Amino acid sequence: MNNIIEVKNLKYKYDQSDEKYTLNGVSFHVKQGEWLSIIGHNGSGKSTTVRLIDGLLEAESGDIVICGDKLTVDNVWEKRRQIGMVFQNPDNQFVGATVEDDVAFGLENQGLPLEEMQERVSQALDLVGMSDFKKREPARLSGGQKQRVAIAGVVALRPNIIILDEATSMLDPEGRLDLIQTVKEIKDRYNMTVISITHDLDEVALSDRVIVMRDGQVESISQPHQLFIRKDLLDLDLDRPFTAELVDQLRQNGLDLPDRYFTEEELEESLWALLSNK
Repeated sequence: MNNIIEVKNLKYKYDQSDEKYTLNGVSFHVKQGEWLSIIGHNGSGKSTTVRLIDGLLEAESGDIVICGDKLTVDNVWEKRRQIGMVFQNPDNQFVGATVEDDVAFGLENQGLPLEEMQERVSQALDLVGMSDFKKREPARLSGGQKQRVAIAGVVALRPNIIILDEATSMLDPEGRLDLIQTVKEIKDRYNMTVISITHDLDEVALSDRVIVMRDGQVESISQPHQLFIRKDLLDLDLDRPFTAELVDQLRQNGLDLPDRYFTEEELEESLWALLSNK
C-alpha cells in the first residue's frame, strides 16, 4: 500500500518569540485508503499538524509530501484541492442560502459544468442522507445534520483525503457514531484516506492506526486494539473502553483471559467458551 502522505521532521511554533515549539520533529506517514486517528490532550499539536498538511499553516522546517509531491508555496492550492477538511463547528463553513447551494459552492469555484455540478451535489447529499433537506437553510438544521452537509460539501469535491478535525465532538453519542459510520461507508466506496482528530472511542476503534501526540511530538503509533489496553488512556483525554475495564476485573477475579483488547462480541464469545469448559 502506497503512502499518500509523508510528514518528515516538522517543526512549528505560533509565536517566534516562544522557546517551546508547538510541533517539534513530528514524522509519520499515512497510507492510501487507510483511516488514521490522531489523539492526545489539548495542546499536544494535533490540530496544528493537520493544518500544516492542509496548507493553512506553513512549517518552520521539515517536509510534507502529498500524493508524491512535496508541499510548497507554489503548489499549496493544487494540493488543497486533494484534501477535504471538516471542522468542529460546521457553522463556520456554511456560505450558501440553502443546503444544495452550500454543497455546490466549492464546485462552482472549480468551474464545473452545471450538469456535472448538479449530479455531484445530488449524489453527495444522497450519500450522507440529506437529500430531503436540500432546500432547507443550513442554519435551521440540527448539529448532526449540519455536519452531514459539511461532509457532503467535501465529498462532492472528490478529494483523495478527508480530514476530520474533531468534527463529531459537538454531537451526542448516537449522532457521533451515525456520522462516523457514514464517513466510513464513503471512505470504503471511494477508497478515500481519512485522518481523524478525535477523543471518541468509536471513532478510534474504526481506525487502521492511531497516533498519540504528546507535547508536540509523536509519542506512539499503534493499532486501536494495542492502544485500548494501555492504562493511561485518561491521561490522553480518552476514556478506557468498557471491555478493557471489565477484562481487568475478571482477570483479577481469577478468570484466565489474555491481556489484550476485546470487542464486546469477542468478550462474550470468550466468556461462553471459558464457562462451557468448566
